[in-house]
Amino acid sequence: MTATVPEQPRIPQPPTTVTALRQAVGQIAPAALPAFTRELDQAADQARQGSDLAPLQRFTTQWAVYVEIQRRPAVAERFRELEDLAATGAAQARRAAAELGRILDEALADLTEGRR
Repeated sequence: MTATVPEQPRIPQPPTTVTALRQAVGQIAPAALPAFTRELDQAADQARQGSDLAPLQRFTTQWAVYVEIQRRPAVAERFRELEDLAATGAAQARRAAAELGRILDEALADLTEGRR
């Protein structure tokens, strides 16, 4: 039996700053940059209106998780497959949604624990 070698990430996980995350998204998922910019603008507006940094903190956490997933091609591919499956409304949608949740939880845990 051959041991599976863990997949090497495409890029190192960047710091959780807007600038570093924008650069990472530009490298690994340039098509997502318009969404990144749009969501950043929304988070900044919400932060200004409420005099609260929580919207910006949610934004950076969300995009750090996105980068954590996208920088590992096999995980990113599986995530996209599961998103498509969950959108079908088929019986497998619940299983797909559960696995999507697991991938998101693992990515967040990796960020929090500083793994990878």
